Amino acid sequence: MPKAIERRLLTKGVDCAEREAMLNLLLAADHVRQRFERICAPHGITQPQYNVLRILRGAHPDGHPRCEIIRRLIEHSPDVTRLVDRLERMGLVERTRGAEDRRLSLTRITQGGLDLLTKMEADVAANEAWFASLLPCGESEALSQLCERIYGPDLERANEGT
Repeated sequence: MPKAIERRLLTKGVDCAEREAMLNLLLAADHVRQRFERICAPHGITQPQYNVLRILRGAHPDGHPRCEIIRRLIEHSPDVTRLVDRLERMGLVERTRGAEDRRLSLTRITQGGLDLLTKMEADVAANEAWFASLLPCGESEALSQLCERIYGPDLERANEGT
């Protein structure tokens, strides 16, 4: 029986193990992302918007400036300002000026945003349980270590510049 990657990409194989591993990682990430988008869609938000709300819930009630939201995003977004604009129009976040520096704009999650995250908790937990059912704890830890070996060195170099 062909491997899942061969069935998914409709191919008869990948010519080297490293390319196959990279493609499998991209396919797996896309699959997890699509599952999460299906959780977000009925609530009228996207996965990146959920991510912003999650970040702001962690900073509640203080909020974060845009640059701090960008630093904490799981997936980099080319235009966080528009992302926050949409959330603001939906009443899920609000922006205020900083008390000490009026040039600084802080974004805070609203009660509506907190309520939305609460409504989504059961579906998010079910998605995490699905993932956990596929990879027992030891395998999840190993996967995390492998993933960090892939992106960690670039993260360290980027942090050296700050």
